[in-house]
Amino acid sequence: MKEALIDLRAWRQFVAVAEELHFGRAALRLHMTQPPVTQAIAQLEKTLGVVLFDRTRRRVALTPAGEALLPDVRELLARAQALPARARAAAAGQVGRVRIAFVSTVGFEQLPAWVREFRVLCPEVALELVEATGDVQLEAFARGEIDAGLMLHSPGAAPPGLARLLVEEEALVLALPAQHRLARARPVPLAEALAEPLVVFPRRILPSLHDAVFALYHAAGRTPQVAQEAIQMQTIVNLVSGGIGVAWVPHSVMQFRRAGVIYRQAGEFKGVGRRRVALPACETSLVWPAQAAHPALARFVEFVRERTGRARAKQGRRGA
Repeated sequence: MKEALIDLRAWRQFVAVAEELHFGRAALRLHMTQPPVTQAIAQLEKTLGVVLFDRTRRRVALTPAGEALLPDVRELLARAQALPARARAAAAGQVGRVRIAFVSTVGFEQLPAWVREFRVLCPEVALELVEATGDVQLEAFARGEIDAGLMLHSPGAAPPGLARLLVEEEALVLALPAQHRLARARPVPLAEALAEPLVVFPRRILPSLHDAVFALYHAAGRTPQVAQEAIQMQTIVNLVSGGIGVAWVPHSVMQFRRAGVIYRQAGEFKGVGRRRVALPACETSLVWPAQAAHPALARFVEFVRERTGRARAKQGRRGA
């Protein structure tokens, strides 16, 4: 049997009579005459198929069904009253959900701080976080499973077709086994580092940065000796600690302290034709489908824009 829809006015009249336990006083409270209130309650009872009030000439009392219904109706009316404000908050990006994928390097420092602060500023916007490499993020975008992603890539090589906000620029540094013969060198001679076995991420997960690392070797007239591939930066660092090889990692990975691993800057190197070989760098970007940006996502993007701008200004003052 299909349930009938009941007008909110009928529920308001029910609450008024339930609280006053008098049809006349309830009518005055609702700025109505008594007969329409009496008729509305009778119609409500008919629609529900239950008696809500015991009526005599001397008294009006709630039935057990009316008593059970009253708290739920009060909550319904309170929610209905809050809907306009909630709709305005949703349109302003103060209510909603943002699904964010992120690479592990962002999870060392920036992302935890952003999440804490954003949740204070917008407590009714749920941030749903999932760690994922760039290739997995692109697949998730295609399936509509995420709203934004924090991706790592070589400078200027953010994935096409997505809106982008630059979050951070950083150099790549060498991760070396602590007992490695080059560990004491400051900086590490690049020509010697390029001769070491390499632990690297597969090209499919970070093609632009993978190509930039390999381009460094080719510019120096070397062929990379790939000892092992690994997806996560933490796994790469762990493999380095086991003496599998050396690795090029973003500067932010230095915050991941692992026994048996040290991080070092590499020195300059003259390649083929005595040309200076540029060391690779990387960028982290917040990306999202521009056509699918909703108010809560737009608010998060502006939040990140403000925080990254503030961080760059601070760095600029330090360097001045």
